[in-house]
Amino acid sequence: MKGACIGFTTRGCALAVRIADALGDGWEAYGKTSGDPGGSIPVTGTLREWTEKAFSGSDALVFVGATGIAVRAVAPFLRGKTEDPAVVTVDELGRFSVSLLSGHIGGCNVLAERVAETIGAVPVITTATDINGLFSVDEFAARRDLTIDDMTIAKEVSAALLEGRPVGFLSDYPVSGDVPGCLEASPAGDLGILITSSPSRSPFGRTLRLIPRNLAVGVGCRRGTPKDTIARRVEEVLEANGLSAKGLKAMVSIDIKSDEEGLLEFCSAYGIVSVFLSAGELASVPGKFRESEFVDGITGVGNVCERAAASFGELVVGRDAADGVTVAVSRMPTGISFGGMI
Repeated sequence: MKGACIGFTTRGCALAVRIADALGDGWEAYGKTSGDPGGSIPVTGTLREWTEKAFSGSDALVFVGATGIAVRAVAPFLRGKTEDPAVVTVDELGRFSVSLLSGHIGGCNVLAERVAETIGAVPVITTATDINGLFSVDEFAARRDLTIDDMTIAKEVSAALLEGRPVGFLSDYPVSGDVPGCLEASPAGDLGILITSSPSRSPFGRTLRLIPRNLAVGVGCRRGTPKDTIARRVEEVLEANGLSAKGLKAMVSIDIKSDEEGLLEFCSAYGIVSVFLSAGELASVPGKFRESEFVDGITGVGNVCERAAASFGELVVGRDAADGVTVAVSRMPTGISFGGMI
């Protein structure tokens, strides 16, 4: 996690440094004060400028100071609960750690509790499912790396749970742990949760699909292939095989493509990691693949996309070639655990 803490007084800066040090790698402490910033990084521009940069470039922010300062600072940059970073506020005496923004999906509730434990503060959590001791579908999804397919239906699920109405539950993947009692293992009903890689399966009247991010695409392409062509081809292959693009976790290719702008822009647009393997690494991937002497002569290995995909998991879609782009898909081992959930 990449995060930033900021303080506004000498005492606040010292606490920001203490929190950042405790949270570990990826965290930095900043100080915007006329007093002693201590070991924090001095902020020379405006708070708005600092917040704009930190808000877009961090997973989480901790403001050590009045909650109102944080509210006014982040307000111009809010995008939505699926995109905003976690924002925690802590008073400069370290008495309270308040989960202010992105409590579930952004992990702010967990972060507020972690900060509170670190400095001996009281965590302040106000999300309805938490204070009522109920299962939270968005927090569950965030902790299990599941993509929520429809936030409108997610809100309906949360409302139903708070009102004690039945919510069904099904999973296309193995489930371990105790399923919360508020969820009913049922193949039908008015409203329910389905864990699936399908973009369209809907066993309930209103189905909230939670899609595991467990797919890797192996991609090969001609030099200079634009991002839109790569994205269209990947989407076509996934759709043809009943797989949702929201389940993408990684794009894998050969290392001679590591500077291919279209591939890098595709990964950025879809929020997935890019992995580039050498010909030797691809050649060592076990399995039976469709080999090409032409491809071998150019890259040093007879099949790039299938071997690249299979390096991440079980190959579920073999080589599909069109418009100068080859695509293969693998699925990483996946299990759904309810351990540690209400």
